[in-house]
Formats: sequence, C-alpha cells, structure tokens
Amino acid sequence: MRGASSFAGGGDVADQQVDVLFDEGWRASDIALINLGQRHPVQTERQATLGQQGYWEQFWATDDIFYAHVLGFKGMERRAVVLCVNEDGSRDRASERLYVGLSRATDRLIVVGDPEAIRRMGGPAVCQRLGIPG
Repeated sequence: MRGASSFAGGGDVADQQVDVLFDEGWRASDIALINLGQRHPVQTERQATLGQQGYWEQFWATDDIFYAHVLGFKGMERRAVVLCVNEDGSRDRASERLYVGLSRATDRLIVVGDPEAIRRMGGPAVCQRLGIPG
C-alpha cells in the first residue's frame, strides 16, 4: 500500500508505481494501470484519438502499458496491475469495483489510494490483507 492518489491532482503515486515496475524489469505488455474513479489522462487521450476499437486494440499491443477503468477491465487480466483507488468509496457499487480491481493481477498487485476509502469499500478483511493498519 502506497500513498494517496487522485488523477485530478496528477495521479503521481500510481504513475510512480508503474515506473517502479519498469525499474524491476517488468515488460510494458505485462502492466495495466486501472482506476476506480476518474479515468487516467492517458486512457482518455487514447480513446479520443484512437476511438473505442483502436483503444481496445491497445490491450493486445506489446509496446505499452494498458490504462483502463475498472468497469471496462472486468474479465481481463495483466501480470502486474497498479490499482488506483482514486475515489472516496461513497458511490454505488464501490465495493464491487474494488473487488474487481483487486482480482485483475495474476502475479503482482500494487494498490494506491486513501486507506479510509479502501476501508469503506472493502472492510476490515480487505484492509488486513493489504496491510492497512487499524
């Protein structure tokens, strides 16, 4: 568990964790950055410039990481996932979105976001598994 991240404020923590994965030797095609709240600016840009079909073709590309919203990433996986909890957990189905995001990585999961929001969405069991104190 790392610090808080909000894409309205730049999403620096989630982006930094992607850099950490690259530094560890992960391939771009193995990595996804998934958001629970506001979409990452890269996702928004790709959807605008490539269209929906071109954006989804990027999922199979081997030269870049994939940026997605958790609702669009249901049923999909990547070896390494940075899950950005960039919402406060008060929206409908917040718990469901959190659980979907937590289950998208096959080998490595990094969760960034406000621990209190994660506690509201996931409860004490999820917090314990993620190593969030209290």
